[in-house]
Amino acid sequence: MDAFAGKPVNEESGLAEVERDERPTWLLTWPEVKLLGIAGTGFLLDAYDLFVINQVMPMLKLRYFHDPAHPLDPALQDFVKAGANVGCVIGQLLFGYLADSLGRKAVYGKEMLVIIFATILTISVPSYLNPTGVMVWLGVFRIVLGVGIGGDYPMSSTITSDRASIQRRGVLLTFIFANQGWGSLLASLITMIVLGGFKSSIEHDVNNIDKAWRVIIGLSLVAALSVVYQRLTLPESSKFKQSQQMQAEGDDAVKKGTVLGVPEEKDEKELQQAAELAEKDREAEELKQKEVELGARPSHANEFVTYFSEWRHARVLIGTAGTWFLIDIALYGINLNQSVVLETIGFAGKNGSEWQKLFDIATGNLIITALGFLPGYYVTLFFIEKLGRKWIMIQGFLMNALFLGILAGRFHSLSKVPFVVLFAFLQFFFNFGANTITYVIAAESFPTRVRASAHGISAACGKCGAILAAFAFNTLTSKIGTDGVLWIFLGVSFLGAAMSFLVNETTGVDPDVRDAQERQAALLAREQAVAAQ
Repeated sequence: MDAFAGKPVNEESGLAEVERDERPTWLLTWPEVKLLGIAGTGFLLDAYDLFVINQVMPMLKLRYFHDPAHPLDPALQDFVKAGANVGCVIGQLLFGYLADSLGRKAVYGKEMLVIIFATILTISVPSYLNPTGVMVWLGVFRIVLGVGIGGDYPMSSTITSDRASIQRRGVLLTFIFANQGWGSLLASLITMIVLGGFKSSIEHDVNNIDKAWRVIIGLSLVAALSVVYQRLTLPESSKFKQSQQMQAEGDDAVKKGTVLGVPEEKDEKELQQAAELAEKDREAEELKQKEVELGARPSHANEFVTYFSEWRHARVLIGTAGTWFLIDIALYGINLNQSVVLETIGFAGKNGSEWQKLFDIATGNLIITALGFLPGYYVTLFFIEKLGRKWIMIQGFLMNALFLGILAGRFHSLSKVPFVVLFAFLQFFFNFGANTITYVIAAESFPTRVRASAHGISAACGKCGAILAAFAFNTLTSKIGTDGVLWIFLGVSFLGAAMSFLVNETTGVDPDVRDAQERQAALLAREQAVAAQ
């Protein structure tokens, strides 16, 4: 029996049990492991796609633009590389809204179908097209791919947040987001393995690189296909069903103790269950009519607008969206343009055969990921419930500013080892900091009824920052130099630390309890206003 709803919820899957487990935060149950595997795959694919395109792009140039008289148009290259991020913005907004209005179960898994469809069409681009046609094809279907990847942000975060107990929620969300690091690592590792398998073939005929890049991108289908069925059949969480029930019954449900996320003792619930259900059935229509008369049951769109028309709620959304936007400017600005770092560590892909150049780039990206990018997630996982979300976010922004300032100020005089160490610390504090916390806090700050929409908006703002960085970095670098761009990122980090104060600390806080209290007070105020007329 489900501890929140008091009725069976697909007990065969075991996933409904995650939301009522009270074990220590460090101890994962099998249902939690299964949930993390299902939900975390989207973030693995997100990072895999983001970083693998940087390694596939040189292959595309080698295959289709090897003639120096007909080089790849930089605008077309940016279109292909940024296409997925553009699609992400669409997917985050669309799937976030649909998840709140139609329900998680009705939508979850559809984003993975979009990813599978787009990936198959990406690797099916006909080789007989002219080079420009190939790039346009890839860019278009990378936008479609981005829609699916973007949809995973609000879906997986709300699926997990709806099910997690308060004391384990931050750890589970961090576990899921950490799959970004593994996706980045796998992008480089798989590229190295595939290039190793095609070495003799590529060295014999460089056009055989056409097979290698298709295999590299196509292997992401393994992860997508492994979880699509589980996503499509995942049961609705009892918290979302209870949220829908409360909207149907009205805020009087709060007066009767129906507060999301506050489970009653099992014995007491069993004794009261029959009486409560009978009472709810009898009163449901009366309460629906009452809320309509008092103007308290708007559509989802109107409900969203009404909720965020209050400054106390809008301030938090501005904070979650603004901090995500700012951290992604610096994060993606650096990680989408790592040529300087690769040159410093000797893996820029400028020496040796064409195969050796491609292999060096993949090796360099693997080193960068392992240095600091991946460990930062797991340090966050360990400290998130001890230090709190805001503390980690603010110190992450400030530490980023510190290391960006050192790199910018000594950019032309740093030797190899100090440069690599400073860059590793910068990567570490991206993830033991705002990159992870923006995802977590956006999933914890809002009640169930608007959570997916608010998370989708916040994530979409982050991707807008990534798009801005991707298009502006090279232009700015040519005008003010790489050190000048790093100074800009330093200013962005300070602004992010300041904007962090707009969000609330969510450690140990249930937004549904707070929302129920606010709705109760609002309904009572409306009742008093009606009575006074």
